[in-house]
Amino acid sequence: MKLAILDDWFDTLRGLPCFARLDGIDVTIFTDHEPDVDRLAARLQGFDAVVLFRERTAVTRELVEQLPDLKLISQRSVYPHIDVEACTEHGVLVCSNMSGGVSHAAAEMTWALMLAALRDIPRQMESLRAGGWQTGVGKSAHGRQIGILGYGRIGGQVADYADAFGMKAVIWGSEKGRARAAADGRIVAASREEFFATSDVVSLHVRLKPATRGMVTAADLAMMKPGSVLVNTSRAGLIEEGALLDALNAGRPGMAAIDVFDEEPISWANDPLATHPNLIGTPHIGFVTEDEFEIQFADIFDQVVAWRDGAPINMINPEAAAS
Repeated sequence: MKLAILDDWFDTLRGLPCFARLDGIDVTIFTDHEPDVDRLAARLQGFDAVVLFRERTAVTRELVEQLPDLKLISQRSVYPHIDVEACTEHGVLVCSNMSGGVSHAAAEMTWALMLAALRDIPRQMESLRAGGWQTGVGKSAHGRQIGILGYGRIGGQVADYADAFGMKAVIWGSEKGRARAAADGRIVAASREEFFATSDVVSLHVRLKPATRGMVTAADLAMMKPGSVLVNTSRAGLIEEGALLDALNAGRPGMAAIDVFDEEPISWANDPLATHPNLIGTPHIGFVTEDEFEIQFADIFDQVVAWRDGAPINMINPEAAAS
């Protein structure tokens, strides 16, 4: 069995304890990203299975049609980057564990970005390194209101952090999410307008899917306080295209702290959003910790081994297994 692992940029996976689960399998790890479909197809000729590193590579119909030997794609969580219909038509089984606990790495990253924005840490560091001293006055988290959009596992964890920091956590989201928050004793905003207008920090914790794409609109951002902070460690597509840059230019919100961008990785200089003076940006590292990788790839490698042994698990398109 020949297995390709894509987009392991820092060659991290072979150093994880769970990598031993692939003993006996012919594994090739690619540490670069190949965006060209034809070159990627040429690279993957002869492989029986592919492991995806989150959504770093899209599996399109055009790609699948050029991989006659491919029989398995193993990954974890949601799969908007995979053309499942094309995979099924070509006998490619997609396995993805959709369960799991809280991503503490993502929740911690949310909190790190929020604190960095409130205390203006990047600019203070730049001043110190340039031989200067204090560049302004920050804001305390304690006593302020954080609006959490989306009350799932990560949103709930962020709300718990807010409690520890003495912040007022206010929830908005789907009707079901608001009901869960209320049942947990959380404060639920009276309206969407109140949620955006009264929060000192708004943090997004919603899965990106067709129904949620662009759910945060320019009008929502325009209601935010001039001194407020928008935090996004979920997906860039949750915000209406172009709205965040326009909002920062207009001063509402006053700052944004984001880990996700419309196109990743950013491969050009002077991106107007990434380099905006009122934006703190990180290159989608919310899940990039050794601890999180061990959790995720243990599941992914188990799926590979189960398929090799003729008992596939976590099948998204089981009909492909019968073809």
